[in-house]
Amino acid sequence: MTPVPRPAAELSADEARRIALRAQGFLGAPDRRAGVRGVLRHLGAVQLDTISVLARSHELIPYARIGAVGRRTVEDAYWTEGHSFEYWSHAACILPVEEWPHFAFRRRAYRARPHWNHDLPDDAYDTVVKQLRAEGPLTSTELGGANNGGEWWDWSASKVAVERALMYGEVVCTERRSWKRVYDLAERAIPDNLLHDEFDDTECIRRLVRLAGEALGVGTRADIADYHRLKGEQFDAVVADSGLVPVTVDGWSKPAWADPQALASEPRGRHRTTLLSPFDSLIWERARTERIFGFTHRLEAYTPKPKRVYGYFAMPLLSGGKLLGRVDPAREGSTLVARQVSLHGAKSVAPMAQALREAAEWVGCDSVRIERVDRPELTADLVRAVS
Repeated sequence: MTPVPRPAAELSADEARRIALRAQGFLGAPDRRAGVRGVLRHLGAVQLDTISVLARSHELIPYARIGAVGRRTVEDAYWTEGHSFEYWSHAACILPVEEWPHFAFRRRAYRARPHWNHDLPDDAYDTVVKQLRAEGPLTSTELGGANNGGEWWDWSASKVAVERALMYGEVVCTERRSWKRVYDLAERAIPDNLLHDEFDDTECIRRLVRLAGEALGVGTRADIADYHRLKGEQFDAVVADSGLVPVTVDGWSKPAWADPQALASEPRGRHRTTLLSPFDSLIWERARTERIFGFTHRLEAYTPKPKRVYGYFAMPLLSGGKLLGRVDPAREGSTLVARQVSLHGAKSVAPMAQALREAAEWVGCDSVRIERVDRPELTADLVRAVS
C-alpha cells in the first residue's frame, strides 16, 4: 500500500458525515434546474437493478435528491439524446456518456481475459454485429431470443454474443425498454469525439478515482476504490496524482482522502428527508455506512423470507443528515403499504411519516397503510402522522 502523506486536514466525524451528504446531493438546495442528468453527472454512476417496488432503483436515485420528478421524465433524461450509456461500474450502472473513454481499461481487460462460461458458435458474434448494423438498435429478443428455453442463465448464442460485444465495447446499451437492454453499435451511439480507447489504464483509473472521491466527498481507500469496483492496488497506483488530498477523520481507523473542493467550504443547508433505495450510492459500501451513520444496511431481497429481519426491499430513512430507520414498502392499488417499519425512537415518527406521504404521492398512491412497526408503542403515533 502506498505511504500516506501528511494529511491536509483533520476532520471530525460530524464534518466527514456532512461532507459526504453534500457530495451525494443530500445537503443544501437541490439543483432542480440540472435535473436528472445533473444528478447522474454529479454522482458519476447510477446503479440499475431488476427489483421494482415503489419504482426501480434508477428512478429512486434522482427522486431522493431532487424530489418528485415525473417517472417518464426520469427515463427520458437517462436514455434520450445520447447523454448516457449502460456499462459495468459499481455494478450494472447508467454512466454519463462523456466517461466512455475512461472505461477503456475495463473494455481492454474483458477483451484480454473474458469471463465467460458459455460456448459461442464461431459465427455468432459477427452475425449479431451485422444484424445491428443492418437493422439498428435491437433487444436480445429481436436479435433471436435471450435464452434457449431453459433456466434464465441458459442464454442463447445471440444473447451471449451481444453481451460479449457489450463488454468489449463494440456494442452499447443505449436504453432499457420494458427492462430489456436495447443494443446498438458503439460507432453509432457514442459521439465521434468520445469513441476511442486512447487513454491508458493509468489515466482511466486516475480519472475514476478522482470522480469517486468527488462523489463521496471523503472516503477511505476501500470506499473510493469500491465506487467503480477498482482494486486497492489500482487506487494505490494513482491516488497521489488524482487530485484528492489525504485527511484524517476522528474515529476512522484507516487513512482517508477528500476532494479539495469539499474542504473549501463548510457543508450547510437544508437536509433532505427521504427514503433511500437499497442501491443508493450513499450506502453502497456497508462498512462505510456503519462508520459514517452507525447504521447497518443490508439488502434482504435474496435472503430466505424466514431469515429476513427488515424485509424484502427495506428502504433506509434519511432525515436531518442521519439514518433513522427503514421501511419495507409495497403497493396495493392506490395504497402504499408499509409492511414493516423500523424506527430509531419517537424522533423518527414524523420524518418517516413525511417520507411515506411524499413517496406515496410520487408513485400515484392516495393513502398509506401501516402494517407492522418494530416498536409497537409508536404504531398509533405513526398511523396518525401519515393520515
